[in-house]
Parts: sequence; structure tokens; C-alpha cells
Amino acid sequence: MPGGVKDDPRLFVALAADGTLTILCHRAEMGQGVRTSWAMVIADEMDADWAKVKVDQAPGDEARYGNQNTDGSRSMRHHFQALRRIGAAARQMLAQAAASQWGVPVAEVTVDHHSLVHAASGRRLGFGEVAAAAAALPVPARETLVFKDPAKFRYIGRGDVGLVDGFDITTGRATYGIDVRRDNMLYAVVARPPVHGGKLGHYNVDEALQVPGVLKVVVLNTAPLPSGFLPKGGLAVVAENTWAALKGREKLKVTWEDGPNASYDSAAYRAELEAAARAPGQVVRNVGDVDGALKSAAKHVTAEYYIPHLAQAPMEPPAAAAQVTGDKCEIWGSTQAPQTTRETVAKVLSIPPENVTVHQTLVGGGFGRKSKPDYIAEAALLSRAMDGRPVKLTFTRTDDLHHGFLHTVSVERLEGGLDAKGKPVAWLHRTVAPSIGATFTAGVKHEGASELGMGAVNTPWIVPNLRVENPEAESHTRIGWFRSVSNIPHAFAVQSFVAELAEAAGRDPKDFLLDLIGPARQINPADLSDSWNYNEDPVAYAYDTGRLRGVVERAAREAGWGKPLPKGQGRGIAAHRSFASYAAAVVQVDVDAQGKLTIPRVDIAFDCGPVINPDRVRAQLEGAVTQGVSLATLGEISFKAGQVQQDNFDTYQVTRIEAAPKDIRVHLMPAPKYDAPLGGVGEPGVPPIAPALLNAVFAATGKRIRSLPIRDQLRA
Repeated sequence: MPGGVKDDPRLFVALAADGTLTILCHRAEMGQGVRTSWAMVIADEMDADWAKVKVDQAPGDEARYGNQNTDGSRSMRHHFQALRRIGAAARQMLAQAAASQWGVPVAEVTVDHHSLVHAASGRRLGFGEVAAAAAALPVPARETLVFKDPAKFRYIGRGDVGLVDGFDITTGRATYGIDVRRDNMLYAVVARPPVHGGKLGHYNVDEALQVPGVLKVVVLNTAPLPSGFLPKGGLAVVAENTWAALKGREKLKVTWEDGPNASYDSAAYRAELEAAARAPGQVVRNVGDVDGALKSAAKHVTAEYYIPHLAQAPMEPPAAAAQVTGDKCEIWGSTQAPQTTRETVAKVLSIPPENVTVHQTLVGGGFGRKSKPDYIAEAALLSRAMDGRPVKLTFTRTDDLHHGFLHTVSVERLEGGLDAKGKPVAWLHRTVAPSIGATFTAGVKHEGASELGMGAVNTPWIVPNLRVENPEAESHTRIGWFRSVSNIPHAFAVQSFVAELAEAAGRDPKDFLLDLIGPARQINPADLSDSWNYNEDPVAYAYDTGRLRGVVERAAREAGWGKPLPKGQGRGIAAHRSFASYAAAVVQVDVDAQGKLTIPRVDIAFDCGPVINPDRVRAQLEGAVTQGVSLATLGEISFKAGQVQQDNFDTYQVTRIEAAPKDIRVHLMPAPKYDAPLGGVGEPGVPPIAPALLNAVFAATGKRIRSLPIRDQLRA
């Protein structure tokens, strides 16, 4: 990744004379517990006392700290070994300092829970007593580091370390981007073009300026498409408080020039995608003769699946404060991407990126939205317009839904052929969706390598004839990263279709899925036409079908697969590899005579390799299950006349307590040694939930739902 990984303990570890150990975290804390897990690894490798550990947040500085983007489920995957090196180096530096003070060989010094011990003489020094001397020593070379025996880990893998931010979060003391206060600060909201690519037409600000507290209305220019992360432009209302800014915005008289996407309509666009999916497209993987195998198959099964646009809708909408002083800018806010923020702010202000300082707050939910710093750039532009006074820019919930970077809409068409014995002989998958690439580059109409590598091209099926095609799809709104990204539509379609083929073959869905996966083997992703592989080494991170089989078998066993259920209930199963991890879910549903859906239980089996913080892994998987249910049952952003139709959580609904799964059981696969490659955790739990849920609905009712969200389809 840009910026790479840094492992110098002097960057990340500070030790005071009283023994207080401060560990610097340069990843964004947005509920996943990274600040805790990050510190755990260093503290454990140092053999530090957790009671004496504090965690500080690093400012945005990629050159100094390495890559800081919190996305792609890679914070621990990319940094675990580096964090161990930091801790081991610091421990050895402390031991050397103690040995020098005592005049003994360093080999005679041991480290024991925040102390240095010389057993032969019975002498003991606390970490703080040698901190200054240790800091003056050179950092040991990587090849000389001696790592702690995992059998002696105090924190790693145990799952009994509380969140370092837990008390502040639960008592309201924590500071998120929306909480920031600066001296002499002003507040702003923006009226933005309602259609992607639109711009400001005629306007009158006289009434807005009459609202008490409103100080100024600022014109923000609209960048030409494709605009990347640049602001959408419009009219900003700057005031003495957010309420005044909101009331002032209501008084603006604006007409918009809607531009090229003024006719964007979800229903019409779905028809376009379906038409594209029914015709040949760009071939992105091809094995054997699919057309011939389909023609000669005993059974030919066809299905189309639809997933609408989705909004990340984090509980904390985008918010940031900025202050511009001369050619320098300071930012305080919620961001997943400090370096991208520096670059974007520098671009809109025409200053060097190193002149932008980003102070990272806690992030009140991100799901990918806060990796796009358009809102932060707006705050910076408004501070400059207000002669350098700090300005906090806030999105309302409606702003967030109307002006986000949405998850792509998708039509997935699959065709399969079965022989007379029900064995699959052909597999055709056409995936049609506007690409994230269109947000940055003009003319992009095909999914990129990363999107196709999220469960479209890289199915490991034992099928002799297999083809994946990617017809064109033009983007009409801003498309961005969403938790699990294209794994969501691809897993939904692929795993639903596996169950449909099983039904056509008269087979048990779990057994049919295992037969498709085939025997345990290591597959180079390139052999599956996956040139991306999450930017990981294809040898260290080969596609391991044994691990995929393992989670399927574990989830089925734990859920009691095959045991009879009462009428109206059913179980469904699905599995998926994403972000170098393997997940399988069994969802149990109950559908009553009126079509009301409840979810008594979900079992999710998960294999991410070595587990660093089991408590956080379980928590993230529980959240992934709930979010997966929400997307499958309720999530939809729709367009008419180019404009988003959902305004708030009344129309863009999320799963509430009464509709959430009653019992979520997380089953972590046995972890290998800690020198094995780690997988991701934050995102891989989401993709199998929707297909497992819809497969369970079919098992309970005999009704196959292929279009998300479910909403009232069961009541029809």
C-alpha cells in the first residue's frame, strides 16, 4: 500500500519515568476496537502491564507513520508482525539499558511484566527507571529480534482486554468529529446540487442572511465530472451555530442546473441492467465450452438477482472542523483516510499536502463513507472564506443520504447446467454494475479487477465449463466503497444460485455446495482470473478451499443442519471468501401465515487465521450479521429525476432491535500459529448473510426471492 508499514518503536512507543506506557495508534477507531487491539500486540510483546498502558492517536502523516487508511479489513492483517517487531525491539532496548546499568550481559536480563530482572543478583528495575537510557539506544535490526513465545502471551488471543475507549464512549466523554469545538468557531451546512453532476443556477440569499446568527453565504464551485472526492459545490451557509445555519439554508432561493444525470431513474436503470445481463458481455474468465455444455445439459437453470444502491449511513453523519491560517490548514474530524484527506484539502486550497495537519477523532461509524473527504474539503474552503476562523461543517442525515458515495446497484445473471445425475457441468455468470472507477475516471463502464475479484471471477467451483462476463454499465451517481464492497452482490447471487442448482438437482444445499467447492487445495488466485487478490501475495494468500469447506461444515454442524424444524421455519446456508478470510453462515428463519419474517438464530463460522482479539472479532461478526440482515430486508436507495428519494431513517430503514436476529452464535475456527498470515475481520462477515437468509426463506416457504430488499415480498 502507499506509504508502506513502519516498525520503528520510537515512532509508536513512549515510556515515562513513572512507567506509563503510551502507544500511538495510526488507524481510525470506528467501533472495531483497533486502538485496543493495536496496543495489545505491542504491550504483550514488550511484556508490559496493561494497567499502565495509554493509547494516543497519531496525526495524519503517511511519510512518518506509513499507510493510515482504515479500510480493506487490513489494519491488523498488515500490521500484526510490524507491531510485534515494535514491541520486541522496545523490550530488547529496555533489557540492554538495564544490563548496561547493572554491568551484566544482556543475556542475563529477563523481562517480567513491566520490569527488568537480573535473577542472579535479585535486582529489579521498572520500565520507567531505564526508559531514558533505552530511548538513547539504537533500534535493533529486524534479524536480531527475538519474539515472545506465544504460549506466554498475556493479551493476544485471550479476549479479556476491555476497550481502551470503552469508559469514555459509554459515558459520553469521547470526542467524535461531530463533537469538535474550537475557540471562535463557526458552523456551516451546504445546499448541494441534488443531481450528480448538477451545478448552481440562479439563487437569492437575501432571506437566508436575515436569519439571526447567519453570517455569510458562500458559493462553492462544482468540479467537473468525474470529480473523485472533491466537493459537489453549491451554497454554504455559515453561522454562529448549526441551528442558525440550517434555518438559513431553508431560506435560500435556488434553482439548479441538473446536468447529464437529470433523468436517472432506478426502475428504468434496472431494466437497462437486466437487458445488458441478457446479452453477451466482456469475458473476464473462461474455462471449457459453456455454451455447448448448457445446450447439452439435462437441466438448464437461469436466475437473475438484483441489489439496489445502498448508503453507508453511519450513525455519526460526516462532520469535520477546519482552520486555514495563511498557507496552512488544520483539520479535526472523523476520517478513515488521513492521507487522502491531506491530499484532497491541499488540492482545493492549492497548498502543499505537508501543510495540512489532520487531527483524527473517534469515528462514529464509517463503513467506507468516511474514506471520502469531500466534507472535510468543504470545511477547509469555508474557513478560508471566513478569513481563517475555524469552521465546523456538518452533514444532516438527509445530506448524508442525498450526497454520499453509494454502494453500486447490480444485476447478476447466472445460468447453470446439470447432467442427468444432477452434477453441475456448466456455469455462466454475468455481473452488471457501475464501477467505483467511474467516480475517478471518465468512460469507465466495466467493473475493475478489484470488483471482479470480489466473488465474481474467483469462484473455485469444480465445474468443467465456466465463464464469467462483465457487460457495460454506465454510472449516474457517485459510487464508493461500502463495507464488503462488491462481495455483497456477488455473494448474494452466487450463493443463492448454488442453492437453486441444488434444488434443481434434488440435493441438499450444504452437500451440493461442498461438492462444488471440491477437495481441499491451494489455488493461485491468478488461476481463477483474479489478478488483484486484495493486493496480497498469491502464495501466502492462496485461495484455500479446505478453509472454505471448514467454515461450511462448522456452521452447518453448530446450527444443527438437517434437524427438522416446525412448519414455517427453515435454514439456509451460504459461504464466501473475502479480504483473505473465510466465512459461512446458517440463518434460521420463521415466516408466519401473514408473511412476517423473524430470525430466531444465526450461526456464523469464521476463519481469519490467527485471532488477535477474539472479543473484537466476535463483536465485528455480530455487527456484520445484523448489517447483512438489514441490507437484505430493508436497504435501498432509489432515484427519480436524478435525485435520491430517501431522506432519513424513516425511508432508508435499518434493522431495529425487534427485527434483529434473536441469537447470533459466532464460531471461530482454531487458529494456526501466530507466524501464519492473518485475514481481515471487519468486512468478511457481511457477504454470506443475505444469501443464507434468502435460502432459509425458500426452505421455509418455497418462495425464491431474487430481488433485494425483501421488504414486503413475503406478504404478497
